[in-house]
Amino acid sequence: MNKEQDEKIPVDSPDFVASLAAGMSVLLTFDENHSSMTLSEVAERAKIDRAKARRYLLTLHALGYVHKSKRQFRLTPKTLSLGASYLNSVHHHDIIQFYLERVTEQTGESCSFAALDGNEVVYIARSAAEHRLMSITLAIGTKLPAAYTSMGRAILANLPDEPLKNYVNNVELCAYTPYSITDRNQLNQALKDAKDRKYVVVNQELDTGLLSLALPVYKANNELIGAINISTNALRISHDVLIEQFLPILRDCAAKIQTYYI
Repeated sequence: MNKEQDEKIPVDSPDFVASLAAGMSVLLTFDENHSSMTLSEVAERAKIDRAKARRYLLTLHALGYVHKSKRQFRLTPKTLSLGASYLNSVHHHDIIQFYLERVTEQTGESCSFAALDGNEVVYIARSAAEHRLMSITLAIGTKLPAAYTSMGRAILANLPDEPLKNYVNNVELCAYTPYSITDRNQLNQALKDAKDRKYVVVNQELDTGLLSLALPVYKANNELIGAINISTNALRISHDVLIEQFLPILRDCAAKIQTYYI
């Protein structure tokens, strides 16, 4: 990633619009487990006072992004236009989707493409196998903790030294399963191993039974743009099959995607 292009202004900068940031935080309080909320619930999740939450919600309601029914607020389909704008701006999205689907055809497993968004990975494209792997439903726009996903680690492992160091030192580590890494030194070593191997395997660290293999994806100029993965069931597919059979297929997919990013 180009450091200059991605440089962010500090929150105390005169160019930082705090009200816009707070409004965005209100939108982001809604998710799969909080699809409809009261004013108080939104204020608590957004970490702002009720008066501000009320103004932001009523503004979003006036703009058509939020629906209000008595004391409950929920998002409207218009919010999809925000995500659609991003997907439409992603070059060769249809090409990526095409190659992900070819991987699923060859392996019988789900294949996804994701980018880093803060401490999470966000799914940009996905080809789902018929069998369901996770307790949550994965879709375009789904966010998962980068530290516990193969795609997240594939991206993190290839970040410049300083951003990677800041990430490891500050990220919240959680025991999602008995296999989850909760020690920063272990996470740091796992990321170093991932960079050396040029691939990542995450075995049941986010969801019991989920085994995943990922690779970083670059532009032709060596700019990191995201990662792709194959996710499968740890009881059905062995580590040897993952490396010997699936890894070459995933590498071929990454190479083909790269050719479209000049």
